[in-house]
Amino acid sequence: QVQLAESGGGLVQAGGSLRLSCAVSGRSFSRPVMGWFRQAPGKEREFVAAIAWSGSNTNYADSVKGRFTISMDYAKNTVYLQMSSLKPEDTAVYYCAAAPPGTTDFTSWGQGTQVTVSS
Repeated sequence: QVQLAESGGGLVQAGGSLRLSCAVSGRSFSRPVMGWFRQAPGKEREFVAAIAWSGSNTNYADSVKGRFTISMDYAKNTVYLQMSSLKPEDTAVYYCAAAPPGTTDFTSWGQGTQVTVSS
C-alpha cells in the first residue's frame, strides 16, 4: 500500500498563494504517477494536476493552468502543489493520490487538506 499524507492547507485571501505537500511512503509500486484532486461542497471530486514520478510529464485541469504547479522532491519523497492567484472557486478539500506507473488508475488516496479562499 502507498501511504499519502497531505499538509499545507488553510485560509487565504483571493489572489494569494498556498503550497500543498504530499508525503509518499510505503510504495507498493515504484515510480507511481502522482496526482492532486479536489472536492468542493456539494460537488464531485475533480482532477487538478498530475505528474509522472520522473517529473517529465505533467498535466493540469484547464481551470488551474497557469496558476498551479505540481512538482516532485525526490529526496523527500514529497509531491507539491504550488497554488497562486487563488480564487474563491478554488475552495475545496484537496486530495493527493497515486496510480501505478503509466496509468491514471488512482487507487491510493490521502485524507485530504482543506483550502479556503476568501473573497
